[in-house]
Amino acid sequence: MAKLCFGWNYASNHQSDEDGRIILIWKAPAVVNVLHQSRQSLTCEVILPLCPPFCYTMIYASNISVERSDLWIVDHREHSLAHIDTTTSPMSDFRDCLDQLGVFDLRYQGPTFSWSNHQPTMPIAKKLDRLLINDMALQSFPDAAANFLPPLTSDHCPCILSLAITLPSAGCV
Repeated sequence: MAKLCFGWNYASNHQSDEDGRIILIWKAPAVVNVLHQSRQSLTCEVILPLCPPFCYTMIYASNISVERSDLWIVDHREHSLAHIDTTTSPMSDFRDCLDQLGVFDLRYQGPTFSWSNHQPTMPIAKKLDRLLINDMALQSFPDAAANFLPPLTSDHCPCILSLAITLPSAGCV
């Protein structure tokens, strides 16, 4: 990571998962403190100049069904297959969970489908990756937005979070 992101800091869940499927990358003057990590999540406190600190949790749910609920998508339109044309019970359960938590998708740019199986026969794409926020976060960062990038070598699209705030200069760019 030091070679790939020279001058940047990073945290991952490699201590809890040998594959370390979650990586957060940031640059000063932002400060990030890891609060908790597991095989499926990484929770951090983020401190930015002139802003209240906030918690940020990244989740990469297990591919093993017994380790996670089958709650990948919220709505049937988040699946590329035409025969997936109704909202299933797990989708409703997931939507209800998000409603109870008071979180919702941050506005975003980029592909609708953020995951693909990359198979030439029987291709499937879904909206698996999300950047969820709550009302308090939106009040603190009203111009925040997510940008999902092309997946390149991964089956997931990387996501860049812009809080749309002016940060003090951190020296060399």
